[in-house]
Amino acid sequence: MIIIITGIITEYNPFHKGHEYHLKKARLDTNADGIVCVMSGNFMQRGIPALVDKWKRTEMAIQNGVDLVLELPLVYALSSAEHFAFGGVSLLNSLGIIDYLYFGSEEGNIDILENIAETLVSEPYEYKNNLKNNLKLGLPFHQSRANALNYYLNSNDVLDVLNNSNNILGIEYVKALKVLNSSIIPRTLKREGASYNDNNLNTYFSSATSIRKHLREHSLNELSSALTKASYDILYNLSSSNYKFTFEDDMFKYIKYKLFTNENSLLQLPDISEGLENKILKEILNADSLDELILNSKSKRYTYTRINRILAQSFLNLEAFDLLNLAKTPAPYARVLGFNSIGRDILKNMKSKSNIDIITKVPRNNLSDHMKIDILGTKAYSLLNSKVNPMDDYLKSPIRHMK
Repeated sequence: MIIIITGIITEYNPFHKGHEYHLKKARLDTNADGIVCVMSGNFMQRGIPALVDKWKRTEMAIQNGVDLVLELPLVYALSSAEHFAFGGVSLLNSLGIIDYLYFGSEEGNIDILENIAETLVSEPYEYKNNLKNNLKLGLPFHQSRANALNYYLNSNDVLDVLNNSNNILGIEYVKALKVLNSSIIPRTLKREGASYNDNNLNTYFSSATSIRKHLREHSLNELSSALTKASYDILYNLSSSNYKFTFEDDMFKYIKYKLFTNENSLLQLPDISEGLENKILKEILNADSLDELILNSKSKRYTYTRINRILAQSFLNLEAFDLLNLAKTPAPYARVLGFNSIGRDILKNMKSKSNIDIITKVPRNNLSDHMKIDILGTKAYSLLNSKVNPMDDYLKSPIRHMK
């Protein structure tokens, strides 16, 4: 009998041994009978395409022990940490069956993350006033917010906490739970091994970033120690069948064409302001790669990841949608990508208790803007990966891997 169900929010780009550790600890620390994973589709939060498509990554997740995989709608997946977290948490919360949310963080102490999240939600006067004063000094918002939190909570630890990407995401998870008045209980695991952005393979747990970098520059053979056997076997079989791994620079020629032919399109994206579009349009004239374009366009206010995300949104033609309002709206459906036998039972229970639609087959008509963007994402991804059919969202059924 399935009594306790734990939710996780992931990208699995690709699934590696650090993810395996997180998954095992999620089961152990929450005494979970089942794990429901909300996973990004074909594009990642930092603005890059997935190494392999969402169906192959779903296979990795299920074969490595996840019971049910749901797709995080693209409007959240390709967004800031705040909206990424809100999309994933709102989806899990709407299912009506999730007991715990389990995530990794550099801090590893849920109390500290909850204190910061509570301050950000309640916005007490002392905090808001100090934030306003920092902004008046001309400091970037993230630095002003960190200073204001440090002052209000009277703890130098706050600045260290806010200097790590997984801590920031964890705070946003907890904040979303509070905003939604959710009964889901947050739990965090102290992140071990390489950091999220580490480019070098690690003898303990290698980051997904370092694994992708290695695959771009070397062969798959040397990655068996960084990947689980199931993940390695899937990637090996794909490589043997001439499946092309996908990298961020594969978008560059499309982005260049788009901006050459429609310069004003950048202005319609919500993250563009203060003349950033002019800087990008100037730098793209001479850039020979996406990395070069971003490095020459970034500044203290506009980070590498933020510009990467803007360019990915442009590639996907997302200026045609009201992205900001869509990202602030709770996830309107749960798209099922795959499940095992336990996941099948969870799915049955979910269908009777969820207050959003559970989608196993994408309809052809009357699509919401969230779903239109998901489908657009698959079509765009098929330009980068010839093994992906642009109509896969309509053609493919959920992956089934019964134990």
